[in-house]
Amino acid sequence: MSASVSPSSSSSAPGWLHRALSHRSFVIGAVLSLLLILAALLSFVWTPWSPYEMDLANKLAGPSAKHWLGTDAFGRDVASLLLVGARSSILVGVIAVGIGLTIGTALGLLAAAKRGWVEELIMRLSDFSFAFPAILSAIMLTAVFGAGIVNSIIAIGIYNIPNFARLTRASANAIWGREFVLAARACGKGPWRITIEHVLPNITSVLIVQVSIRFAIAILAEAALSYLGLGTQPPQPSWGRMLSEAQTLMFQAPLLAVWPGMAIALAVLGLNLLGDGLRDLLDPRLSRKR
Repeated sequence: MSASVSPSSSSSAPGWLHRALSHRSFVIGAVLSLLLILAALLSFVWTPWSPYEMDLANKLAGPSAKHWLGTDAFGRDVASLLLVGARSSILVGVIAVGIGLTIGTALGLLAAAKRGWVEELIMRLSDFSFAFPAILSAIMLTAVFGAGIVNSIIAIGIYNIPNFARLTRASANAIWGREFVLAARACGKGPWRITIEHVLPNITSVLIVQVSIRFAIAILAEAALSYLGLGTQPPQPSWGRMLSEAQTLMFQAPLLAVWPGMAIALAVLGLNLLGDGLRDLLDPRLSRKR
């Protein structure tokens, strides 16, 4: 008889897909997130124009059949820039959140399993890390190593570590007090075996929800860093830098700021709604209420 109940068992239960499709936040979030991914994938094989091709004769042109969303101050096609810019957002989000998830989860599980001075040390280091938000960390790294997307990823990844560590530790501590864990300890299982076999599977749903939320925050942070000139560097397109370049042309071509702003807003909104939907669908208590 298995002592623990994996989150996947509730997600694979009959009717889960029906509940997911009937959950408005999940559906809207999934559609918007899928559009973001498809835009990035599409840019690898096709764009209306080359995002690096300049046409100064048609600069600041409005939307037309030739340029669907118009052109920027250098005559580059805005639609192509948006498609390719989605790559930077997803790249930063995946790697930065992956850093936070991997290291933060490991530290949180270690803190919950060992307790004592180990837990105290990890939590105090997490508190110290909160004093250096992503943008401040990126400014510090830029001052030493220079601006670039790599430093942005490192800064956002470091910022994510304490968030995942604290969440994992709190969730794991709750599992460590459950009866099936006490039974596993009585059977002679060690702390690491209990962590892998019982604790980690039972907090996976919490981590999945947190990943989607931190992904949205990473995209927003990347846009902010690029807007300040610390993130993705030219000639690689970036939504944040598109906003920065458009701010001096607000009265001449206001749509140049509207398109990347909408892209950022929809991407962040979609991931947040997806996270809310997953939280409701993966939490058995909330599922029973629906």
